[in-house]
Amino acid sequence: MAESIQSRVERVEGRIKEAALSSGRNPKSVKLVAASKTVPVDDIRAGITAGVTIVGENYVQEAKEKIEAIGRDNVSWHFIGHLQSNKAKYAVRLFDLIHSVDSIKLAREIDRRARSIDRLQPILIQVNISGEETKSGIDGEQALELVREISALKNIAVRGLMTMPPYFNAPDKVRPYFRALRSLQELVRKEAIPNVEMTELSMGMTGDFEAAIQEGATLVRIGTAIFGERK
Repeated sequence: MAESIQSRVERVEGRIKEAALSSGRNPKSVKLVAASKTVPVDDIRAGITAGVTIVGENYVQEAKEKIEAIGRDNVSWHFIGHLQSNKAKYAVRLFDLIHSVDSIKLAREIDRRARSIDRLQPILIQVNISGEETKSGIDGEQALELVREISALKNIAVRGLMTMPPYFNAPDKVRPYFRALRSLQELVRKEAIPNVEMTELSMGMTGDFEAAIQEGATLVRIGTAIFGERK
């Protein structure tokens, strides 16, 4: 018999709690983002019934349809995919947090679109901490300057950093990348840049989220462990 989404959510939340406690952290400081790319609406609803309070989507149009079907009661919607500038006008209306801002061009467009609807849009800066050419994100050495530039935009609120490290079968091999993002967060925080809060670290997925939590993650993006393998 297939395991229910309810039991999967409970198991993931238990693992989050254990990982946080093992590193001396309050489990409440870590939030589960249920990554729901291609996941049917009924399964997302089952996740929300099981206690999911944040849903993460990768595509604007897919998210729009799901938000219209599910609504916003008791759930927050995050954008966790690569955002194109021409989709910013939709993103600012749909998402409570955008995890993946990696250029001043994109930030300016988000700012412009947010200003047009009198909204302050919370974002994270996506950092390509590994330097992989196949991954989106600002280079780690350029991230501080990007944060400075974005801080001048009036309708954007920088809340932290996000990364996608290389894939390894062994979670411990990913730790240096998580640690590097945490170090960058601390560096930015010390600069005390106006209009910037370094409260969030979005890192860790199904295969490595416990290591991410132990290295400081506050948002873990988990899909497979909740919804199963993508169809």
